[in-house]
Amino acid sequence: MTAEHLLKSLAHIAADRYRPSGRFAYYFARGKLGRDPVFAALLERGLIPEGARLLDLGCGQGLLAAWLEAARASHREGQWPESWPPPPRLSAFRGIERMPRDVERARRALGALAQIECADILSAAYGEADVVIVLDVLHYLDPSAQEQVLQRVRASIGPAGVLLLRVGNAAGGWRFRMSRWVDAAMLYLRDYRRGRLYCRTLPAWSATLTSCGFTARAIPMSAGTPFANVLLVATPQ
Repeated sequence: MTAEHLLKSLAHIAADRYRPSGRFAYYFARGKLGRDPVFAALLERGLIPEGARLLDLGCGQGLLAAWLEAARASHREGQWPESWPPPPRLSAFRGIERMPRDVERARRALGALAQIECADILSAAYGEADVVIVLDVLHYLDPSAQEQVLQRVRASIGPAGVLLLRVGNAAGGWRFRMSRWVDAAMLYLRDYRRGRLYCRTLPAWSATLTSCGFTARAIPMSAGTPFANVLLVATPQ
């Protein structure tokens, strides 16, 4: 199976878990998993180690857990590109999400595969983790809160963990403006009409990570989309 066909298959398999939650949950999962390059990159680049305790901050309806489970099922069936590392088998998956409706959908779709908590990432306990993933979340928090989250992540992963942080690059020109428009629309649809976005340039994100105890490398993460997204792979200094 080619990588292209595999990715389409994984999106369908993972999205099927959301059918009991209704058309919106299903089609959102299918569209997001089928078009967002970050999910493929996590597998192709082997960014999540085997046996990791994974913490997904702002996990939404739990798409990442559904995606990883679909990948493991496909690998067991022998449907996997030879050039890709095997998908990781996690020792634990925890997700924290503040929107009750998304938490309900995640729990219905994932069952015992993941522990999904309805809480604010600013106040919830992180516990210990080997990998923390934060995808398209921090720009909804003010700068002080962003740094608070990063400092707490640094404490939770210990000396050998990794933070996978996707952000928008505020110096990304029209692509960034498109990202910002979509994020503003999401705020409106979620009834956060007075919400604000707190964005940074890539050098500013890197400097903030350094100040919070990380060393980071950047991977462009907007292929096939009109956005200016970057995945920062950050490890403790």
